[in-house]
Amino acid sequence: MSDLLIKNISQYINLSQEDFKQFVKPFEYKNFKKKEIVLKEGEYCLFEGFVLNGCFKIYYLNENGFEQTLYFAVEGWWITDIDSLINNVPSILNIEALEDSEVLMISKKDKEHLYETLPQIEKLFRIMNQKSSVALQRRILSLTGKTADKRYLEFLEKYPGLEQRLTQQQVASYLGITHEFLSKIRKKISF
Repeated sequence: MSDLLIKNISQYINLSQEDFKQFVKPFEYKNFKKKEIVLKEGEYCLFEGFVLNGCFKIYYLNENGFEQTLYFAVEGWWITDIDSLINNVPSILNIEALEDSEVLMISKKDKEHLYETLPQIEKLFRIMNQKSSVALQRRILSLTGKTADKRYLEFLEKYPGLEQRLTQQQVASYLGITHEFLSKIRKKISF
């Protein structure tokens, strides 16, 4: 399996080689082509995925039909609709590959089995969920309390080098602004 996954989980827990083998066993390796939809609004999310290579956008369509990007998932990030996965409700999110990508996927059932057989895995995902909650809180505060200029600078800091992999429209969708306004911000900041 992937050294990237080992590095990722080693930030939070220590696993023996034997336990790590047991942990990765239920993961399924998947390739996604650029523009391929991994999850579509209305479907039930039955997985969590660890991004080995590539880039995804996780977004929804607002009441006006415009895309609002919640986050981008690049190498070392996880993709899912946690609400749909946990509560068994139709997803309101879409997950789309922005590049040809490679992901390790695990089902909810297999993850639950890991919780029972490897108690450290429950700790791992608890810590990751806590960190995700903090990130979501910061994202909400940024969207509701900061200027577009500051949100753009935060984006550059949070996702170093990602701007070159995205279209201006995708960055603008994440920031909650038009791509025209993003152009103005870029010009202003570059001076």
